[in-house]
Amino acid sequence: MAMGGLISNRNLASFIASGNCFHNQRGIHGAEISNRAMFRNALCRNHQPRKLVSLQPSLLHDLGHSTSFGCFLQPGNLEHHSIRFKNSNKNTSRAYYKSSEESDITEEVVDSLPSADGSAEAILVQGNLQNAASPWWKQFPRRWVIVLLCFASFLLCNMDRVNMSIAILPMSQQYNWNSATVGLIQSSFFWGYLLTQILGGIWADKFGGKVVLGFGVVWWSIATVMTPIAAKLGLPFLLVVRAFMGIGEGVAMPAMNNMLSKWIPVSERSRSLALVYSGMYLGSVTGLGFSPMLIHKFGWPSVFYSFGSLGSIWFLLWLKYAYSSPKDDPGLSEEEKKIILGGSKPREPVTVIPWKLILSKPPVWALIISHFCHNWGTFILLTWMPTYYNQVLKFNLTESGLLCVLPWFTMAVLANVGGWIADTLVSRGLSITSVRKIMQSIGFLGPAFFLTQLSRVKTPAMAVLCMACSQGADAFSQSGLYSNHQDIGPRYAGVLLGLSNTAGVLAGVFGTAATGYILQRGSWDDVFKVAVGLYLIGTLVWNLFATGEKVLD
Repeated sequence: MAMGGLISNRNLASFIASGNCFHNQRGIHGAEISNRAMFRNALCRNHQPRKLVSLQPSLLHDLGHSTSFGCFLQPGNLEHHSIRFKNSNKNTSRAYYKSSEESDITEEVVDSLPSADGSAEAILVQGNLQNAASPWWKQFPRRWVIVLLCFASFLLCNMDRVNMSIAILPMSQQYNWNSATVGLIQSSFFWGYLLTQILGGIWADKFGGKVVLGFGVVWWSIATVMTPIAAKLGLPFLLVVRAFMGIGEGVAMPAMNNMLSKWIPVSERSRSLALVYSGMYLGSVTGLGFSPMLIHKFGWPSVFYSFGSLGSIWFLLWLKYAYSSPKDDPGLSEEEKKIILGGSKPREPVTVIPWKLILSKPPVWALIISHFCHNWGTFILLTWMPTYYNQVLKFNLTESGLLCVLPWFTMAVLANVGGWIADTLVSRGLSITSVRKIMQSIGFLGPAFFLTQLSRVKTPAMAVLCMACSQGADAFSQSGLYSNHQDIGPRYAGVLLGLSNTAGVLAGVFGTAATGYILQRGSWDDVFKVAVGLYLIGTLVWNLFATGEKVLD
């Protein structure tokens, strides 16, 4: 109300046209403003607004919560504006505005602002009014635009990956594939995925994450669309296309990790990574939820055509809004740059990778070994869960897909919960090392416990619940080992994730293929026992050798 007394949005047109406005508008403390007002140089050329940088608390109290300052200020944008009122013996108010582009002070006079104690003189100092008039979506933090785009890419990543775990059921019936062949097809994805883990990290650290992640999404989207064609041509062609798809998805995690290490401050690290990785889980939810419906109505090839085409939409948004680092973004404000960099200067891109130094650090090996142990269980559940529901729990294709959604949805929720908990613990003074060990211990021991209960449950509903709890606890790993690469070596975050995820991919390759052979000779209990054993090994190694301190610079 109060600043609306200075300049009313309703009278802005007459103000710009003639300089005379404010007819009988109520001012501060209910005062009326006379119809004479003169503001000199208050507007930029073409009437572009300038913003004020800070606002004293006393004025905020006077202005209230519904303040507007003509075209200069919008409601809710007064946190950083400085306006000082001085009493004078004259029944007038003077507003002084100092532009960021001009060294002199420009004086603006607003006539007759009587108040309860006389009159006031407003002195407006520092800055410009440009950002204050911007729409909210333009004021959204640029670093979180990057996070959301990475989230969307990971959503597509798992949508395109898990659709095969549903489509493989009708495909195996059509082409007469046995369990060993199905395991071979499922594992062929990891052949290509393995090849680009370290290369993706090197490319991202050298050339920037924007180029590398953009390439990856386009590549794997094309491979997804080509999958039905390859299956019709024969098994060797399908294996090659699935490996090609893995090549594209292999660069995603190292490139993302490289970008977020530059864009996200340590105080927001856990929750930003948790949000991005929850994109993978929601991608599983989306893929497993929609695939059965598409297969039922249009046939299994429709899953690959529809999911693969979504990558082109994401790529256009990525080209427009993404930048590899804050220094490359021309639209980044100085305030946000200070938040991101924390007073430090941005580092130059990596030119030489110190492999000997990296591989000599025990925390690096803790990451590698723990990632292998973690991914063995995770990838088994990712690729074989629909088959488990279908063969053991006797659910049909549609039920298998829909019930697979629950564990992944649980992961998406609890990953973000874990991220907020971890960042809160860090902000309250708990060491980063302790936070990473607590979160990863939950991520190992939780799944281990619930997988041991699967052999004891008597109903399908309890089996699904155990699966959901297992993967929900697994999601705390996003605030454990998956955040640790940026802790111990932010400059080499892409390479470090490439190294550890290479071990994780090997676990996926061997674990997925081995599960097919185990099921031919044994049972699902044997599959789960192997996963539990590796979870326990990972817990031991992580708590002995992991750290949250920087060991590589």
